[in-house]
Amino acid sequence: MRDVDVAERLAVRVPLAVAGDRTAFSDVIALVQPPLKRYCAARLGNLDVSADDVVQDVCLALVTAVPKYRDLGKPFMAFVYGIAAHKLADAGRKAALRRSYSLELVTEEPSTDETPELRALEAELQSSAQALMNTLPPRYRKIVLMRVVWGMTAPQAGKALGMSAGAVRVAQHRAMNLLRAELGNFELLSA
Repeated sequence: MRDVDVAERLAVRVPLAVAGDRTAFSDVIALVQPPLKRYCAARLGNLDVSADDVVQDVCLALVTAVPKYRDLGKPFMAFVYGIAAHKLADAGRKAALRRSYSLELVTEEPSTDETPELRALEAELQSSAQALMNTLPPRYRKIVLMRVVWGMTAPQAGKALGMSAGAVRVAQHRAMNLLRAELGNFELLSA
């Protein structure tokens, strides 16, 4: 189907879909998918992301967006492509996070050479980290240890401390802000 035909059919079906007609909404989704798939495939390039996945995300976003759609004189596909642009950006960010690296770059065995200089640096780092943690109130210190060092979830830490998971997250956020502020003070003193 040509893009002109799609635009004409959308002009008829979109107002009905906005009004709540489920059949019209299904028609709208079916009409936008082919041009949307071409649009996504062209913009994804060599990213390790499927155009079908992005199209599905756009169609899911349309489920909530179509009832709120207002005709501002632009073609409906411009609205759809705007949503697609945001979903493509999200997919690009996710793909960048998932990139894998060759195992050939990793050495077979980690170095176990522990020089006196390395031990001294590790001791200094540990001492600085302990001094920084000691600036926190005891409850915040426990929460940072449980969540950051030990890797406990907020519900697990909350159960251990008799707090809700939300309260643990808030306390962790406050503790981290205190640590950031104190770390700035440490850096100023050492400069």
